[in-house]
Amino acid sequence: SGEEIIVKLPSIMFGRKKASKDQDKNNSPRRQDSSGSNGNDHRLSGSSQLSKNSAASSKYSRSPASRGFSGGAGAMSVAGNTATFRVQIPPNVKPGDEFQVYAGSKVVRVRAPKDCKPGQSLQISVPVDPNDKEKEKAGANMQDAVPDSENVTKIPNQTLAPGEMPAYMVRIPEGVRPGTQFPVTIGGQQLMVTCPNMARPGNSVRITPPPPTNKDGADGKPFANRRPQRIANPNKQNDKTQMFEVIVPKGVQPGQPFALLAGGVRVLVTCPSNATPGQKIRFHLPIALVNRAEGPKSKLAEIKLSYDKDGWTRTIRATDMKFQWTRFDHQGGVDTRTRFDTERSAYVRKLDFLDDNDRMRSGRVSLVNPDRGVVDSNIKGINGEELVSYSDIASAQMKSYEDKIQWFQDTCAQLCVEWNEGHMRMNVRREFLLSDSMQAVMSLSAKDLRKVWRFEFIGEAGIDAGGLAREWFELVTEECFDPAMGLWQPCATNQMCLQINPASEISCPDDHLYYFRFIGRVMGKAMFDRQLVKGHMVKHLYKHILGWPIMFNDLKDVDEDYYNSLKGLKDMGADVVYVGLDFTVSEEALGVKNTVELIPNGANVSVTEENLPEYIEACLKYFMLGRCEKQINELLLGFFDVIPEPLLTIFDFQELELLMCGLPEIDMQDWMDNTEYSGEYDREGPNHQVCKWFWEVVSDFEHEMRVRLLQFVTATSGVPAGGFGSLQGNDGNIRKFTVHGVTLETCVYPRSHTCFNRIDLPLYEDKEELEEKLRIAITMASTGFDIE
Repeated sequence: SGEEIIVKLPSIMFGRKKASKDQDKNNSPRRQDSSGSNGNDHRLSGSSQLSKNSAASSKYSRSPASRGFSGGAGAMSVAGNTATFRVQIPPNVKPGDEFQVYAGSKVVRVRAPKDCKPGQSLQISVPVDPNDKEKEKAGANMQDAVPDSENVTKIPNQTLAPGEMPAYMVRIPEGVRPGTQFPVTIGGQQLMVTCPNMARPGNSVRITPPPPTNKDGADGKPFANRRPQRIANPNKQNDKTQMFEVIVPKGVQPGQPFALLAGGVRVLVTCPSNATPGQKIRFHLPIALVNRAEGPKSKLAEIKLSYDKDGWTRTIRATDMKFQWTRFDHQGGVDTRTRFDTERSAYVRKLDFLDDNDRMRSGRVSLVNPDRGVVDSNIKGINGEELVSYSDIASAQMKSYEDKIQWFQDTCAQLCVEWNEGHMRMNVRREFLLSDSMQAVMSLSAKDLRKVWRFEFIGEAGIDAGGLAREWFELVTEECFDPAMGLWQPCATNQMCLQINPASEISCPDDHLYYFRFIGRVMGKAMFDRQLVKGHMVKHLYKHILGWPIMFNDLKDVDEDYYNSLKGLKDMGADVVYVGLDFTVSEEALGVKNTVELIPNGANVSVTEENLPEYIEACLKYFMLGRCEKQINELLLGFFDVIPEPLLTIFDFQELELLMCGLPEIDMQDWMDNTEYSGEYDREGPNHQVCKWFWEVVSDFEHEMRVRLLQFVTATSGVPAGGFGSLQGNDGNIRKFTVHGVTLETCVYPRSHTCFNRIDLPLYEDKEELEEKLRIAITMASTGFDIE
């Protein structure tokens, strides 16, 4: 009929315009030839086993599609005067057909290339609308992308002359010595501050930052949006080493590792093949490692260092300068036992990358002995320069939680792609939030994931100055972690913690692994961009992300009944054979039982007293990884698409949960009012002197330590929306926080029972002893050390 219909779905009003020379250019569809790339290629990756034709879906509804139109949601890379979009070919479109897509505020017409199929992704480039560029610039100026450092305070009520810059007070961080420099961010600028000769960490110094060279900064970039300049590590001294000489200890055999302190650093050295006990050997360590800046350590670090003779400790391997977990015996020597022991053995998650695909890497996860689960101890920038060295990471591990956060965020800012090198515009529809978000995020390369993201809800007015990003992360993670989605389920021992649903494939048969890769990327990007996620996971998943040792006790946080039944088998001795067990486990999904063999031919191997350790070991590996191996594999691959693994080595699993989910607001009065008392405190309750001391100590705790106490007793840092009166136990019923009194003969340190939200508090003789033992118990809960 000579008319052209432009359809903008679903939240923009329908428009019908007659094609003419006078047609509004902003609404006129442009024909855009596209060089097609098989969108399936970046979804499939080796052992990942992702569905070839998986279409991102929402639990509420799937994205509508009609011939000739593709929903305009997706990711858009903006650089210079052009913008790159990734769009999906709609159903029923054949090679050579044309279909319409959104390109920012425009609707453009795309011709499907040869050999393409519906569902595949195409990449198109269009000129940037000047109006969109102005919106981006406005959002960039408003965005609080690089706030002032936490140790910076602007001096109030200053009288300034025209052109004069205001002064700031800057608190000197831990580990900084007089005469050395440390970085701070003020007004978007990264400045290097020199510590005065008479100053110490914790003191404050007054500084006046230099003014910018012009309104938009020297390089023309908006001053308020300027990110810290990416520089190589100024203290890099990798080419300078120091020689050490040590005597091989007694009992050490050739090829066996042993630990020692070199320059105050715990180092793991392997005895040479031609050396014997009593013989001197030499090795080299970088000067930057052994001469790292010394400063006051955090209280948690001091406690851990005092109790690290019997537990798992991260050490530096002298051979390749990589981090490795090592267990020390009671004498401080390396524990080299090989057979599984429920009290001392552990396994570490190892993720092997199978390719270097920039868009969708493949990998394989496994549980290995700790000496095989090594992590690099340095971080390189985009151009290959070293941004963080092993000495920087070793020093950061000893910082307080707040200073760790600042160090982590400063390093992420260095890894972030500069705004003028390109940024991402994420266009999503609110009613199809999850499907649109998946299509956008999963089309990005590793570099795109570290760009600045700006969000736009299609059909809604608004400029993303930070608020839309926070809303997007909250809504997307809330929907992904919703148990009704079928990907996650409440933990058996704690209803507030979520664990991966082993039967997630039933809920999302075509793309459940695709979802977990997406969730991993969103979690990593949230950490990278200082955002929070709406979901507390079970403890061992945080350990998997960090690569921390998984021990038999971790099974108790997943299923305490199963843990106790396995533990009870050890007491049966030779009678265990009469239980009739073999090396299999039974899984049930939707009423259908399935038998899984824990070892090859496990159904034909009976459990006896002799092979009981191997049976418990196989059960531990299966429940900690095997039953959800594919899902965990994708989750980790997505997470490490954004965050470099060495950057996480400064955190423990409790700190990681706090960083990802945030510090909750704790109402002390609500906590005390909804606490029950039992055991030795049953009669007097809160009026017992020890209970009074307990609450006095907790009230004096800093906020972080209160949250750690909550993690210690309930296994999560989350507080129910209804307050402490709504705390649940492993059976889903209300189980309030409980203080249980025990004698000192029963235990010396406080103990926790997370399935009952209960803490066993001994009858201490004074308040000081109670505080000391409570702090140690809370701190050591994140180490796996035996403090009894």
